[in-house]
Amino acid sequence: MPTQTMKAIRLHEFGGPEVLRHEAVAVPEPAPGEVLVRVHAVGLNPPDWYVREGMPGIPPEFRPPFDLPLVPGTDISGVVEATAADVHDFTVGNEVVGLLRFPVVMQSGAYAEYVTAPAADLAPKPPTVDHAHAAGLPMSGLTAWQYLIEVGHDHPSPFQEDRHRPAALNSDTTVLVNGAAGGVGHLALQLAKWKGAHVIAVASGAHETFLRELGADEFIDYTKERPEDVVRDIDLVLDTVGGPTSRRFLPTLKRGGALHPVYFGEFDHEENARLGVTVTGTQVRANGAQLAELGRLLDAGTVRVAIDSTFPLADARAAHERAAQGHIQGKIVLTVA
Repeated sequence: MPTQTMKAIRLHEFGGPEVLRHEAVAVPEPAPGEVLVRVHAVGLNPPDWYVREGMPGIPPEFRPPFDLPLVPGTDISGVVEATAADVHDFTVGNEVVGLLRFPVVMQSGAYAEYVTAPAADLAPKPPTVDHAHAAGLPMSGLTAWQYLIEVGHDHPSPFQEDRHRPAALNSDTTVLVNGAAGGVGHLALQLAKWKGAHVIAVASGAHETFLRELGADEFIDYTKERPEDVVRDIDLVLDTVGGPTSRRFLPTLKRGGALHPVYFGEFDHEENARLGVTVTGTQVRANGAQLAELGRLLDAGTVRVAIDSTFPLADARAAHERAAQGHIQGKIVLTVA
């Protein structure tokens, strides 16, 4: 063990960004099946601020228990510092990236200098990508992958009984990505293009150049026109914003089309059947094998992670304040000295 204590971000109460404290805590020890990772960068995700706030918008029956104080965060890029005796896939010195324990544990202690990680949740860090960009990949990349390419697990969504099955994407497919400039959106756009689809990106006008550089075939500035008013005969809508307003995209779909809201809203099964469309979602889950596939695409330059902004670990509060401002282009990342 390299040190007895480390610096980490902890919250002792729920609330705004001001509850995030930079303080000394004990270095964790890897349990069987785990490794200890020296963290170099941490990717921020919406569950980080949902948990920080105490998940007030989640019905009590879906709200997992949290023991305070807790160290937030799930997405890391770093270097293996130590391994449990039963871990053979990784050795000390390996550079790794991972989405840790999600959603079994909503926050896994990633906002820290060291974190323990299940070996099965890790993948090799793409060698041509730095730690900051690698840390932006796990949750957003796996969300896009599990919605568009392969679910990779048989766990039902907590919000619906229907199982999610990704639609086949090819050169005959038209995909609309709402919220295309965000963490999930900009990676989903690139995965859809990788599969040959024609992609319509929806975001505010400030992101048009960025999204066209990523491969968007068409762009809709939602501040000037509503996509549901101007497009029809779409094969697939990936709504990374989701929620109660997601059903507004139903008229854009052709019969046989599908709507995938990342944050599930309220839908009417009878209406969906009448329109001849499918509405399904899933909950992203940690998956080291899928993350390795994404890493190979990143390493080859087929997909890239865009960074909106970076903050030192000690400035996690400022990073959460940036997230609250919205209009994020890519990912917010914490760097660990």
